[in-house]
Amino acid sequence: MAKMTKSQVLQALAEKTGMSKKEVVAFVEAYTDLAYREVKVNGEFLVPGIGKLVKVHRNARMGRNPATGEEIQIPAKTVVKFRVAKAAKDAVL
Repeated sequence: MAKMTKSQVLQALAEKTGMSKKEVVAFVEAYTDLAYREVKVNGEFLVPGIGKLVKVHRNARMGRNPATGEEIQIPAKTVVKFRVAKAAKDAVL
């Protein structure tokens, strides 16, 4: 079975909710914008029943260039991670 495309996901949501595809697209875009803003400002965003986006600081560390084997310094940075909710794990596994 092939993975669903974005268009297929939006169409499935439209059919499931009875909303038009245009309304679903607007809702998903607004929800995405809200998630990005909340993670940036508050450090996390909860997606009920699925998990949460969390902003995490990564410390600087030493790494290795796989092509040359040369050691390099990887600078500290902030990244976004997704933590899956237990309910989602239980439902899928």
